[in-house]
Amino acid sequence: MDLTDARWRKASRSTEKGDACVEMATVPGTVAVRDSVDPEGPKILLARADFRRFANAVRGI
Repeated sequence: MDLTDARWRKASRSTEKGDACVEMATVPGTVAVRDSVDPEGPKILLARADFRRFANAVRGI
């Protein structure tokens, strides 16, 4: 998937220093996740429904 024009964002609770953060971008039908320290490195691509289930599990919902 071409993520050249993806708009990456960090969580609002990320530290000011930017250490150890993940960034995400929403592209049609998919959520892309990457390490903010290595933006050119590998990305994880998840279907939106799968990402929603993952986020809910992390939150304990």
